[in-house]
Amino acid sequence: MDFLVNVLISVPDGVTAPEIDRLREAEAVRASELAAVGHLVRLWRVPDDWANWGLWRADDEEALRLLLDSLPLRRFMTLTIHPLTPHPNDPG
Repeated sequence: MDFLVNVLISVPDGVTAPEIDRLREAEAVRASELAAVGHLVRLWRVPDDWANWGLWRADDEEALRLLLDSLPLRRFMTLTIHPLTPHPNDPG
């Protein structure tokens, strides 16, 4: 099943810059792993914000949430998950 996921990241005061850098590096590694096995299909950055939209694949929303919970920055994320189904007028 496909999902469109909006991610907003908000890091609270007190988290050090080196810790954020370490988490961002770990996040990139984990995203690559999830992409390699077909869970993270596409990812778009929101300009001028620490946010993104991603096209994700999982068996169901519960499985997707487990995948998202494995992201190193997850504790700072606000997620909005939109399950997707084919549109009858989809040109693809």
